Amino acid sequence: MIEFWFSIGSTYSYLSVMRLTHVAAETGIRFRWRPFNVRAIMIEMDNVPFARKPVKAAYMWRDVERRAALYGLRPKLPAPYPLSELERANRVAIIAAAEGWCPAYAQETYRRWFEAGEPAGSEPNLSASINAAGQDAERVLRLADSDRGKSDLAEATEQAKAFGIFGSPSFVVDGELFWGDDRLDDAVRWLQHLESGPPD
Repeated sequence: MIEFWFSIGSTYSYLSVMRLTHVAAETGIRFRWRPFNVRAIMIEMDNVPFARKPVKAAYMWRDVERRAALYGLRPKLPAPYPLSELERANRVAIIAAAEGWCPAYAQETYRRWFEAGEPAGSEPNLSASINAAGQDAERVLRLADSDRGKSDLAEATEQAKAFGIFGSPSFVVDGELFWGDDRLDDAVRWLQHLESGPPD
């Protein structure tokens, strides 16, 4: 099994979120979806990403566009960024992961964000993505906005920090950390080596 740590709000996570179910079907590997709040970790590390760095942001959007084309994805970039409701989007993802509908929710919310220009975590994206995953938006948002919903996200973020995770997406294989969408294939190969014998 590979633990997939991701935060809705991360631009590069779009690439992993949208292809992970295909990778799972192709390889037979099981992925455990682990949402967390990457913004909290980045603030703690004094790591401000792309929003105030226009040259780096321009490169990032072009890089995402190139990689998306390789995967057959057609985002309309730049997407709205950064997200004002990142935490709410991820509180919903925590509930979705616990209840077993996280992939459907995450894929729909990223599709609407990157392909329709609807910011994740805000309406109409949020309720529509919950409904598309077959859930009642009113019920889920009530849970997400509760004190328990907020503490669950904080706890998940602390667990991510305990693994040494500092960015999204990240993949953890038997304690080994692989950071970035471009390390997904490495994580898959590492797991396959572990299952076939100790890596050299």
